[in-house]
Amino acid sequence: MRTLAYLFIGIIFGITMFKSEAASWFRIYEMFKFESFHMYGIIGSTVIIGIILVQLIKRVPIKSFYGETIQLPPKAKSFSRYMIGGILFGLGWALAGACPGPMFTLVGVGYVPIIVVIIASIFGTFLYGLMKDRLPH
Repeated sequence: MRTLAYLFIGIIFGITMFKSEAASWFRIYEMFKFESFHMYGIIGSTVIIGIILVQLIKRVPIKSFYGETIQLPPKAKSFSRYMIGGILFGLGWALAGACPGPMFTLVGVGYVPIIVVIIASIFGTFLYGLMKDRLPH
């Protein structure tokens, strides 16, 4: 039953991404050229909602689908780690024209070439797993 809940949430997420044009390469391109507020509005509202939900999770004992209390451990403060990661993420996003969420949405609506980007993302994640202990903390 939980798998169906995850599938349903994923389908709603994909439809939302596509209908809001957040999966559109042209909208992403406009954002990086500072020609349109559209993507900044989507990202900004998502950040605000995320902040509210994280604060709610920290203050109210919310349970996961598995019945466990959700706990958010504090993150390590490492400027260089987050700076390097952010630059790599941004470069990948700019080169591919999609961040991880829209990549799967684009496959769902039939943009087959994005499969190359998904394969490269999986390889990059695997490579990170191999190298994470040698990266700056």
